[in-house]
Amino acid sequence: MPVEPYTAEALRAAGVPTHVDVAREEPWAVRPEDIGSGDVLALRALGMGDALTGIAPLRGLRRLAPGSRLVLAAPAGVGGWLARLGVVDAVLPTPGLVPLGPIRGGQIAVDLHGNGPASRGLLTATDPGRLIGFDCPEVGHAGPPWRRDEHEVHRWCRLVSDAGGPCGPEDLRLTDPDPDPARADRSPGGSSGRAPGGPVVVHPGAAAPARRWPVGRWAAVARVLAEDGHRVVVTGSADEAELTAEVAGPTPGATDVGGALDLDALTDLVRGAALVLSGDTGIAHLATALATPSVVLFGPVPPRWWGPLIDPHLHHVLWHGDPDADSWGDPHGDVVDPRLDAVRTDEVLGSAFDLLSHDTGRTTS
Repeated sequence: MPVEPYTAEALRAAGVPTHVDVAREEPWAVRPEDIGSGDVLALRALGMGDALTGIAPLRGLRRLAPGSRLVLAAPAGVGGWLARLGVVDAVLPTPGLVPLGPIRGGQIAVDLHGNGPASRGLLTATDPGRLIGFDCPEVGHAGPPWRRDEHEVHRWCRLVSDAGGPCGPEDLRLTDPDPDPARADRSPGGSSGRAPGGPVVVHPGAAAPARRWPVGRWAAVARVLAEDGHRVVVTGSADEAELTAEVAGPTPGATDVGGALDLDALTDLVRGAALVLSGDTGIAHLATALATPSVVLFGPVPPRWWGPLIDPHLHHVLWHGDPDADSWGDPHGDVVDPRLDAVRTDEVLGSAFDLLSHDTGRTTS
């Protein structure tokens, strides 16, 4: 990867916040030169879903080095959100796999990003006192073997546990650092994430078309739920505003908040929801972390890699793939995956009404 396009000047010209720009404005942001011995620097410069599946190994890193400051190298949006939730102490704003800057060195550096030489090389360049990552001969780093057929949470917990920081799926849970007394009756232990009278959240989007269930089916599901008396809220990013409008428009009384919520507001919405319906995307992991019942539709990626690992009675997983296959579809494809397309509207509604009336869960395939 060429370095020149990722200088502070080039990033600023492209409208991407740099370490310096964000550190001037946010109390949780640090500059590279502020990081050194006494810190644990974890690289996971990915999006919301990856941030949420990374919470468990991040908590393992706290156990590995309890007296150290935990710094996350991640995009400013998701990084700042995790800092405000108390998952990490500070954030080095990092918009992808870009050079991390003039770090002083001596820190514990942890590659939670991937197994390629790019992420490992960026951390090696910071002169860490200790480097934790999977085995990567390309940069001369020895570590535990990477396993392709492994759940994302188990993979990173295995890495951190092997390094001396025990952690597991139960560490995925998010607790409210400043709980609202009005929500005090919600169960923090995850026995039920339901808020009586809360909305049903419908999230029709995903990063790639391969993981987007047809919008007409989402609209049909939302309409039936609304006609049954449920308050429906349709969520999505600013780029998905047209999609959320297609779902909310024909749904009586539905609220379209596409592009209107930041991560803090989305967290509050999901925490107070009666149910979340979505594809395999970030909001599904948020529902898992908050113990909010959910129906999650899978397609090109099997749920055994990315599905909910805790509170099975709260989450229904719908997937029509072959669990014995060696490979499935392309999660970045530009057409809906056939396994996702095979999920029927009546299946989704059946799961939704089941969860709205009982605290049970199931997986169908």
